[in-house]
Amino acid sequence: MEKIINQFLTEVNERNKNEPEFMQAVTEVAETVIPYIVTKDIYYGQNVLLRMAEPERVISFRVAWVDDNEEIQVNRGYRVQMNSAIGPYKGGLRFHPSVNLSILKFLAFEQIFKNSLTTLPMGGGKGGADFNPKGRSDTEIMRFCQSFMSELFRHIGPNNDVPAGDIGVGGREIGYLFGQYKKLRNEFSGVLTGKGVSWGGSLIRPEATGYGVVYFTSQMLNHINESIEGKSIVISGSGNVAQYAAEKCINLGAKVLTLSDSSGYIFDKDGLNPEKLDHIMYIKNVKRERISEYVKKYPKAVFYSNQKPWGIKCSIALPCATQNELNLADAKKLKENACLCVCEGANMPVTPEAIRFFNESGVLFAPGKASNAGGVAVSGLEMAQNSLRYNWTRKEVDSKLKGIMNDIHNSCLEFGTDKKNINYVKGANIAGFVKVADAMLAQGVV
Repeated sequence: MEKIINQFLTEVNERNKNEPEFMQAVTEVAETVIPYIVTKDIYYGQNVLLRMAEPERVISFRVAWVDDNEEIQVNRGYRVQMNSAIGPYKGGLRFHPSVNLSILKFLAFEQIFKNSLTTLPMGGGKGGADFNPKGRSDTEIMRFCQSFMSELFRHIGPNNDVPAGDIGVGGREIGYLFGQYKKLRNEFSGVLTGKGVSWGGSLIRPEATGYGVVYFTSQMLNHINESIEGKSIVISGSGNVAQYAAEKCINLGAKVLTLSDSSGYIFDKDGLNPEKLDHIMYIKNVKRERISEYVKKYPKAVFYSNQKPWGIKCSIALPCATQNELNLADAKKLKENACLCVCEGANMPVTPEAIRFFNESGVLFAPGKASNAGGVAVSGLEMAQNSLRYNWTRKEVDSKLKGIMNDIHNSCLEFGTDKKNINYVKGANIAGFVKVADAMLAQGVV
């Protein structure tokens, strides 16, 4: 088996040299899915996983725009259309200086499995640009978004590719992007998700990923006869996912101890409450300042500069910041502090070595393709509402989101349970693979 896996990874690596993030994502899937493939005659010998690891289309383009000093700036834009076997390409746009083809291919590959797990008809895609919105004026961001969409609009549409937001692309950016698309196409269609509620958006879309992570965590704990109520929780990040994961944890009676950003983390031993969380949202969403501002209003809290929060004693850890932020040393600290459960809120925030340690040491671990699928699930619901020209209530959307996360958890149990031991990585990868693979085989070699 090891020989077969290594042969596959060698072949993929030959085609994707110098793309470590992409190869990390493919390796994680291959190690769990290939042993399943070789036991199933329908898949074995069809090179289905190899076909999944090759994008259907990669688009790269120049984004030229003028800053407030009337200087011309040039960035690079991308759209990776990875797999459309079960529906239109679906996945976010990321604006961040770290954006490159390796990162976007890793995200698009993960999106195939994540979207499949939701059971909604969505393929996998991802895009973005190496543009840094931090420190830019609203006018500069508008100009950049308009230039970016002036190329991207040729390659997307409500029936072939529906982008959404991601890091650096929130409601403001989605608005500018949608406005430019509408102008260029002269049509009002559901081509982007994450839109404002007054112009085609869905209720609880901003909250969806964070809420979904907590719903999935609750299911993991329920399965071992535990509850999230009363548990101490450490969260990394302070963006959309982290904020709304914290909100839902507080609502369910848990004690949230930390939030973080690239400058460090805050630790509030008394736990966050709605008032404190509102202040963090004001700091991050309105003032767009560092998380350290929190301790000025709440001096009992402590700010730890340039550190990560994984040494804080907790029952649950929710990494919601960025890829590879939680390594093996961090995993060992969490285990020493009797952490029960680690649930990914970001895309691939836990390193392979740390994941292996969690699975071997009995710490429940959920991969992002399962646990943070809430955002794309509600994006899929937004697409449905756009097609119907109808809006569901907040309660209806939240109920559908909770149901989808419960279904994903059940799929992970179905394919990841072995002699009462649960491997959520294995379960998520195989469950996501099966639906896409079946569709690909049915559609022939295309």
